[in-house]
Order: sequence, then structure tokens, then C-alpha cells
Amino acid sequence: MSNIHPSAVIESGAKIGKNVTIEPFVVVKSGVTICDNVVLKSHVYIDGNTTIGEGTTIYPGASIGTKTQDRKFEGETTYVHIGKNCEIREYVTINSSSEQGSVVSVGDDCLIMAYCHIAHHCTVGNDVIMANCAMLAGHVEIEDHARIGGMTPIHQWVRVGKHAMVGGLSRITNDIPPYTIGAGIPYKMGGLNLIGLKRHEFSLDVRKDLSRAFKLIYRSNLPFGEALQQVENELGMREEVRHWIDFCKRSKRGLIGLQEAAAEIGISSSGDYLEE
Repeated sequence: MSNIHPSAVIESGAKIGKNVTIEPFVVVKSGVTICDNVVLKSHVYIDGNTTIGEGTTIYPGASIGTKTQDRKFEGETTYVHIGKNCEIREYVTINSSSEQGSVVSVGDDCLIMAYCHIAHHCTVGNDVIMANCAMLAGHVEIEDHARIGGMTPIHQWVRVGKHAMVGGLSRITNDIPPYTIGAGIPYKMGGLNLIGLKRHEFSLDVRKDLSRAFKLIYRSNLPFGEALQQVENELGMREEVRHWIDFCKRSKRGLIGLQEAAAEIGISSSGDYLEE
């Protein structure tokens, strides 16, 4: 049995699971799926082809699955998927996407604090924390276990790597490598997120290899491509370092803190030569 307040508006076609709590003045539109054990607190609004995963709680004033703010949208069918056991706090906005079949997704066990925004084509991994007023523009990817500080905007197409910790009041215009910590405007890399890595039980050997990789990329003054190749030659057999290397190679916007130096030597921070 679910507990649905009589003032809530649940449109025909909405799917409501077992043991769901829906408080006063909630609106759930016809394309929405609410899985088991979800709690929707007062004045939540859920629209579009949206699925709310089992055990998730959404707090007052949050708006999920509404029309994208991307002006290229022409009425395509798009989706929002929210994972299991998330907390989505007051006045969070998570828009739908803007291309046929595209998805905005938030993984399991995430904490999205008050007034955060997640835009079209965004992918947020598992166990991600976004502090109050953090904002993701379109096409942003946040990997598992990342932490985004409050009042931090992240530019479209930027990626934040797993276990990275981004300090509050930062301005993120380029990719943040996994396992790192930093903050500020301009953004300053502080090194590895050692506290986070220890909490997630990364071994000392793994932390040493990641530290070596970080120092080669950010502290050696080697050209980016040469530094990345040295990381691969020395440390590339370890899974965590392999992820670091692959993340760097896939960078489209360049790694934060390296873009200017890379341009001076004629390569992007993804290792590709710049067009003249």
C-alpha cells in the first residue's frame, strides 16, 4: 500500500510502486514511473518520461523531468532516470534532454543538495555529492564518487573524474582528472584526494602510483603528451592509473590547469595537435 495525500495530483498513466509516500500538493505527470519506497515531499513536481528509483527521497519544491532549457529542443522524446536511494533536496531542478531518445541520468546513492541544477544530456554517476547551488550545464559527465562544492558552475561538455573533489566557489571550464582535489578561480590543483581515497580503501601502493601519475602530468614541466606517455610506460598496468590515462586521452575540453601551457607548445591537453 502507498500513502498518497488526497491533495496530490497523480495523472492517469503515471506508474506508482509499492510503499510510496506522496505528500500534499505533489504533481506527478502521466509519463512518470515512481518505483517502490520512494518519498515525494510536499510541492514536488515530476514531469516527462521520468523514472524515480527505489528508495529515493525528493524534498519540497524540487522539479524533475521538465522541458529542457536547450533552445534546440523540438519536442523529441527524451528521458530522465534517477537511481536508487538518492536524496534530492529542496528546489533542485533536473531538466529533461533535447535529442530523440537522449537521457539525463543520476546514479544510485547520490546526494543532490538544495538549489542544484542538472541540465540536458548530463550523466551523474553513483555516490556523487553536489553541494548547495552546484550547477551542471549541458553534456556534463560526473563520474562515480565525485564531490562538487557549493556555488560551483560546471561548463558544458566538461567531465569530472571519479573520486575527484572540487572545492566550492570554483569555476570549472575544463576536465577535472579523477582522484584529484582542487578549488578556486582560476582553479588550482592541490594534488590527490588522499582523504577520499583512504576512505574508499585504496591501498598505499595504488595511492603512490596515482601520486606519481599526478606529479608527471602537473608538476614535471614535461609536455603533456610526453608526460602522459611516461605515465603509461611506468604505471599503465594498474587499473586505477589506466583509468587516469584513458580519462586524459578522451578529454575534449582539455585538463584544467594545463590548457594554457599545452597551447604554448602546440598540443591540446588531450594530446592532439592544435589546428592552426
